[in-house]
This record gives sequence, structure tokens and C-alpha cells, in this order.
Amino acid sequence: MSAFLTPLKVMPLPDGRTWELCEGFSYYTGNAASDFLISVPAGFVTDFASVPRILWWLLPPWGRYGKAAVIHDWLYKSKPWSRRRCDSIFLEGMKVLGVSWATRTTMYGAVRAFGWLPWGKTKAAPERAGITPRVWTDSPDE
Repeated sequence: MSAFLTPLKVMPLPDGRTWELCEGFSYYTGNAASDFLISVPAGFVTDFASVPRILWWLLPPWGRYGKAAVIHDWLYKSKPWSRRRCDSIFLEGMKVLGVSWATRTTMYGAVRAFGWLPWGKTKAAPERAGITPRVWTDSPDE
């Protein structure tokens, strides 16, 4: 069963929009086909949920979904799997955190619709940075 394994400890950066992880942060994602431990290193910089400022009154960048947003940011930076798989881990993380159906559906729909923009700005990682397989399968995207 999927779970966040460590507390999320961050400090705000002077730009007022981003945060730096003070300590490493881990999430265990598991399903019938595979199990993976995703480890985000200390020093990683996140903006939590990349919500346009005009919509912050409705969906602020941080909230109950904050931990899932940090994992999602790391997955978009390290690109260990397809964008679809990374987005599905974001959705799964929000479910684990107890985010309401309406909020997680809206946020998941937004990353599926607009996530190609930040995805395309990052080069693919040469290896599965921070991803430890617990049970390896031939295709983690399945």
C-alpha cells in the first residue's frame, strides 16, 4: 500500500514562491505489478502545486495535497517514467493524503492538460534518480 514515509520539512526561499527541502523526503508507491520507493533529496526546490496565481483563492500552491505535489515536482525533474505514470503517482498520492475527490480530480486534470509545458522544459534523467525498485518489473508504466 502506498504511503508517505517521512515528514516533509521545507524552508521558504527569498523569491516568495519556492521552497527548499531541509531533509530528504520519501514516498512508497505500490500496486499489484510493482513497488517503488521515491526519495527526494534534501536541497530540492519545489513550488508545491504549480497553480497560476489568479487561481490561488481556489487552489493555493500548498494544502493537503502538498506532499503529493513535491513528489510530482521531483518526478517531473528526474523523469524516471512516462509523464502519464508520474501524473498517476500524483493522483495516487493525493488519495493517500485524503484530498477530496473534487480537488484531486481538478488537479489531476490540470496536470494532464497542461503538464506537457514543464515536462518539455526538463531533460530526461540519465538514470532513475531517487527511485529504488522494491519489486522490479519489465515496465513500470504498466
